[in-house]
Amino acid sequence: MAFTDLELEEQKEGKSLYSYQKGAIDKIFKCFEEAKEDYHLLYQLPTGGGKTVIFSEIVRQYLKHHKKHVLVMTHRIELCKQTSNMLTEFGVTNKIVDSKADLSDQNDFNCFVAMVETLNNRLNDNKLDISDIGLVIIDEAHYNSFTKLFKFFEKSFILGVTATPLSSNINLPMKDNYDELIVGETIQSLIENEFLARAEIYSYNVGLTSLIVGANGDYTVKSSEDLYTNTDMLTKLIQSYEERCKGKKTLIFNNGINTSLHVYDTFRRSGYPIAHLDNNNSKKERIAILKWFKETPDAILTSVSILTTGFDEPTVDCIILNRATKSLTLYYQMIGRGSRILKNKSKFTVVDLGNNLHRFGPWGSDLDWHKIFRSPNFYLDGILSDEELENNFRYEMPDELREQFSKSQNVYFDIKKTYIDSIRAGESSKVVLERSIAHHALICTENSEDLWDALALAKLLGDDIDYRILRYTKCISKSTFNFVEWLKDDYRKKLNAHLRSNFDDIYESIHGHPPEE
Repeated sequence: MAFTDLELEEQKEGKSLYSYQKGAIDKIFKCFEEAKEDYHLLYQLPTGGGKTVIFSEIVRQYLKHHKKHVLVMTHRIELCKQTSNMLTEFGVTNKIVDSKADLSDQNDFNCFVAMVETLNNRLNDNKLDISDIGLVIIDEAHYNSFTKLFKFFEKSFILGVTATPLSSNINLPMKDNYDELIVGETIQSLIENEFLARAEIYSYNVGLTSLIVGANGDYTVKSSEDLYTNTDMLTKLIQSYEERCKGKKTLIFNNGINTSLHVYDTFRRSGYPIAHLDNNNSKKERIAILKWFKETPDAILTSVSILTTGFDEPTVDCIILNRATKSLTLYYQMIGRGSRILKNKSKFTVVDLGNNLHRFGPWGSDLDWHKIFRSPNFYLDGILSDEELENNFRYEMPDELREQFSKSQNVYFDIKKTYIDSIRAGESSKVVLERSIAHHALICTENSEDLWDALALAKLLGDDIDYRILRYTKCISKSTFNFVEWLKDDYRKKLNAHLRSNFDDIYESIHGHPPEE
């Protein structure tokens, strides 16, 4: 079922609800009427499905039929303001409880919107009367910061809403704070009903074993910046952008401000229109940057975590994950920034430079949220480690490079299989690299007219050589940094020497005659 332009416009104005949204509201109210007054209910709906619309209508109906008040909690000031505006569109007069709010008129309101930290301070100082709060709504409920406030609302019905019912703190699962989960429409259903755009994901294999996992369960900023600011990764970023996103409005997510600044400098030097945004920018700068991004068709915006929630720019055509994450929630949030649909936009591009696709599966894949809610550790324990992921990788030449070797039927060489076969045959492991060099020499010769062509092609094989060396060092269980770097350098020298010594013989074996003088 496709939605008409009129329905889309009514939805935007907050005047109409889709059938699945009405169905969700009916389920939530049924639970509200049947459950005890301090029941904790969690509702899941993908980013772009209209969670704010749904709970705004819930607030409107609740205040119409009950004589108690409502409190809506968010974790960021931007979400606070957006939520307040949406409630106003639904005819709900509300008051934002921020650090500067004058609460002397609080008796004039029956709905409050507050950021979690500000609310915590106000409640601890007894500055806000919550004795008559019957319904508490928590936006982005997977953030664990909200749970410290539950003690203030022991007689209130709590409704948490989230796109991913998986706690931001692996040690504090959501099932410990919520009694029940209601699962809304799937991403696939929203795509089929033309409410979300379809993601076309391109994943580039990246070596991540240098990354360190911090106390919060995700990769540390320091180890991420060490990896993503090096020349190889910045080159891979530019190349992937040019292959998949060039000319499209692009949003780049990084783990660390320093990485984002390196990305900004790299793209500027290449002549691309780019801006950098982080939480150190002033409000005025932020508004100007986002206005430029909105109005510039081929704009690139590089940022840290500031745009994962509370940011809605439907004209984004390409998302680049220039980072790895262990957080399923963050993975879905980042990709979700590109999923807004427009009349001329039914799909968008995702470039993954953090092996996130291999870790979590495609965005919109059929996840069992009930099972994840009940047994989060079972799900998390099933996620492959970076080492396991990389063991399953195989190097794939970029399309442009593959064209340079178009006369070769097979450009892939299986280091692991060659190693196993050589050990079983009682050979030394060094024959693995000898056979790999011979294979590289063969494909260089197959696509060359003379030795100089072949040597030029050999220079283009850097990524493939590095991949083969890393696979080899894993096989022999010897991978100190100096040893690996020495092997890479030695391999390149031996490949060039092999070509110089054997080019004529290889060429003749391929063509049946020696190369022309």
